[in-house]
Amino acid sequence: MIDLTIFQKTIDTLKTEGKYRVFNDIVREAGDFPKSIWYGPYNIKNIVNWCSNDYLGMGQHKVVTDAMHTALDQTGSGSGGTRNIGGTSHYHVALENELARLHSNGAALLYTSAYVANEWTLIALSKIIPNIVFLSDSSNHASIITGIKNSGAEKIIWKHNDMMDLEEKLVEAADRKMIPCIVFESVYSMEGDVSPISQVCDLAEKYKAITYIDEVHAVGMYGETGAGYCEKIGEKRIDVINGTLGKAYGVQGGYVSGDELVIDAIRSIASGFIFTTSTSPVICAGALASIKYLKDHNELRVQHQERAAKLKAMLAEVNIEVHKDSCTHIVPVMVRDAKLCKRMSDMLLEDYNIYIQPINYPTVAVGQERLRIAPTPLHSDAMMHDLVDSLRKVFKRVKEGCV
Repeated sequence: MIDLTIFQKTIDTLKTEGKYRVFNDIVREAGDFPKSIWYGPYNIKNIVNWCSNDYLGMGQHKVVTDAMHTALDQTGSGSGGTRNIGGTSHYHVALENELARLHSNGAALLYTSAYVANEWTLIALSKIIPNIVFLSDSSNHASIITGIKNSGAEKIIWKHNDMMDLEEKLVEAADRKMIPCIVFESVYSMEGDVSPISQVCDLAEKYKAITYIDEVHAVGMYGETGAGYCEKIGEKRIDVINGTLGKAYGVQGGYVSGDELVIDAIRSIASGFIFTTSTSPVICAGALASIKYLKDHNELRVQHQERAAKLKAMLAEVNIEVHKDSCTHIVPVMVRDAKLCKRMSDMLLEDYNIYIQPINYPTVAVGQERLRIAPTPLHSDAMMHDLVDSLRKVFKRVKEGCV
């Protein structure tokens, strides 16, 4: 029988340090997003969701849900197996082709999540290129960190967005006759800052490095057709792009896109793709519809940026600190204390009907705890005024010790 003592100690430690994660039981209301229903410990109440990664509200869009209803009636619920054993449908093929076109690449490969896509693509690259060395930005996502670690390949970490440090690391790799693969993100999800993509590509050209970018917080959100931040700045020198279907596109899953031969080799090597039941055709149908719709409706991206900019301005007016590097749609309100961050989140939910999850270690460093706000085009002026007023009141209560 398993000894539960060490498990209890683990939970107790997390709670004592303010790092214990609580998953709030909510139901999103289709057709009325960002409103939701919270199933609290004592009652059920209506709330406004301010922390969803469904950035454009496409998870409830009629174009998306209609496509999914049609696919469900046509194919049933599941895919039937892994991609090589009955689990490839026309919906998978059509979605991969659409993703390749979106990024102007030769091919794309679907995974069950963008996390899995990062992890197993990086592992596959290490098997295909024996003398690869991964040069990883110090602020990279956990999926990248895990993928590099599990690949068993050498890694070199460079300081976040620091081009001088990156070049030093590239020189080091070149001296050792290694093949460098620069792994970084376009939009960093916790600070809301952006990487110097073109400068990275310049260095990659100089030192013959592979470029691998995570665009999960940018696809659907930036660029004239929603292809991401690379499209926004006109950068076409990226070798492998990682993206998600679970944020701006409003459904689920992840993918990588690149040269047809590169993607074919990854498809043939990545165990996390080969031995996993494929994504439901119903999900693929919704994603396909969402991508096509967002290609043609740049006005949603314009509206989204306006909402984020307005909210930041409103917070600044009442001296509520937003992370200094945030220049995108992500609005991180700084708290800098784990227990306080959780308590403020609870106060907002319980007393003001506002849902914002606290962001604590290990997602961010200790002392950098925050409330990460994600405004959407569907958050009204009235909702924003209510949010800012509620945050102001909660900060005041905290300052006065009324917690």
